[in-house]
Amino acid sequence: METVQMSDKELERYAIIKRVVAKEVTQSFAATQLSLTVRQIKRLCAAYRQQGANGLVSKQRGVPSNRQSKPERKERIMTLVRQHYADFGPLLACEYLKSVHGQSLSSETLRQWMVADGLWKPKIKRKKRAHPTRERRACKGELIQIDGSPHTWFEDRAPKCTLIAFIDDATSQLMGARFYPSETTIAYLDVLECYVSRYGRPLSLYSDRHSIFTTHKDEDIDPTQFERACLQLDIESILALSPQAKGRVERLFQTLQDRLLKALRLAGISDMDSANRYLDSTYIAQHNERFAVQPKEALDAHRAYSGASIDLTRICALHHTRQLSSTLSCQFEN
Repeated sequence: METVQMSDKELERYAIIKRVVAKEVTQSFAATQLSLTVRQIKRLCAAYRQQGANGLVSKQRGVPSNRQSKPERKERIMTLVRQHYADFGPLLACEYLKSVHGQSLSSETLRQWMVADGLWKPKIKRKKRAHPTRERRACKGELIQIDGSPHTWFEDRAPKCTLIAFIDDATSQLMGARFYPSETTIAYLDVLECYVSRYGRPLSLYSDRHSIFTTHKDEDIDPTQFERACLQLDIESILALSPQAKGRVERLFQTLQDRLLKALRLAGISDMDSANRYLDSTYIAQHNERFAVQPKEALDAHRAYSGASIDLTRICALHHTRQLSSTLSCQFEN
């Protein structure tokens, strides 16, 4: 007896078509059960009468797809991937293959090729902890999430440094980013000055509870330098209680540690000054074109800064209080 291999769908068709041929049910009933037309049921019945169960098996089984890439094209693309994008993810590699080399294909196709070639390991999806979702703010400029990320941004080409980034909550737009040797108050004040000069004053800034943003001593009632600057600019400072609360900027750094790091490598950039120029001239615009979304409301919540630029520079500087002696002199940092 011949054995015919069938899928679950083909087995279901076989059972119903067999009943139609045996006149146990009508063709209309079979069409409803299989979500087909009566005309298709007639063709299936004719195939069953001529070939038996084999007539209901798909003729495409074991036949290469007409949409399958030619072996020479596959090898040409994989050669480019091995040479330039061996440690890239399939989606990012696809974007560079299209923009730089003019090779357009789906990320899933490239993923399968990279898995077969040993360049990409399928990720095991782990069950994530459920956190309460917070809706985006309605307007651009209502809430700006800020944070810094110490990382080997230049891989082994330069020492570890920190990227300070400001991201808009309503649009996921990267509003400002700069590299600094470390995460300091001066670094945040510098990015804040550039931000206000370009966009105006946002309604609020959302940060973690780093000592840059808040004091942790009960007896210390004086604001930090960054808090003082926000007060002078009339910007509300909001402190997150957990990393998940400011998840938008946390996810931003996950993206940047993958995409920006590789973009700096391909551009041959190995120092902070060149990287900052690259951010301003090229990368931020490309990132926002790829990831920014439209806000719920088209209104811009930024408020214009009406003071002079020198006054803004003074606000975004470090302020220290010293007492004059009887000789009208003071001591600062010895």
